[in-house]
This record gives sequence, structure tokens and C-alpha cells, in this order.
Amino acid sequence: MRAETTVKENYEFRRIYRKGRSAVTPCMVVYCQKNRQGKSRLGVTVSTKLGKAVIRNRVRRQLREIYRLHREEMKPGYDVIVVARIRAAHTAYQRLETAFLEALGKLELRKEPEL
Repeated sequence: MRAETTVKENYEFRRIYRKGRSAVTPCMVVYCQKNRQGKSRLGVTVSTKLGKAVIRNRVRRQLREIYRLHREEMKPGYDVIVVARIRAAHTAYQRLETAFLEALGKLELRKEPEL
């Protein structure tokens, strides 16, 4: 992912946690807040509670790939932060993808289907 499509700064994460909306699934918590850039950005947080670096990096890569594949289905102009829960380390990719889409639905971030 390019730098302009990611949330990296600590103050941005704190702002989104404090002022944004959230949706909870068994595998992850998704926070979102409208931004003024017109482009959606992604931030991923994976705690050391999930396991060693190999496991954490695998979960991080899977979450970024899920976001990349479904970015076109999302409304533009939102900062999205995905916080992986411990269960995500032992969850299949398809279940992570389903959980992410479910969270987007709860936050009303999916585009309306065009007829």
C-alpha cells in the first residue's frame, strides 16, 4: 500500500478512536471517521497478544489484502482502522473477510448496489 492510503500517525489513530464510529465482530473491531481528503485510508493494529511476529504479520497482511479487494465497494473519504482481536490469529481468511464486510455493513460504509 502506498503511504497516502494508510493511517500512520499516533494522533490520527487517537482521533479516530475518540471521535469515530465502531463496529465489533468476534475477530476484529473496525473504527471509521469521515476525512476531508476524499480518499479512504486504512490503519491496522495488531497486538502482541496475538502471538509472535510471524503470526501478527500474517494477520496484518490478510487484513490489508481484504481491504484492498473491497476498497471499490466502500464509500470513499473515510479513515478506517482495523484492530485485530486474539481470535483473528486462528481464523481462516474467508471468515476474516466475512467479518470485515459485516463490520462495514454495520457502519454503513458499503456503497449502494447500482441497478
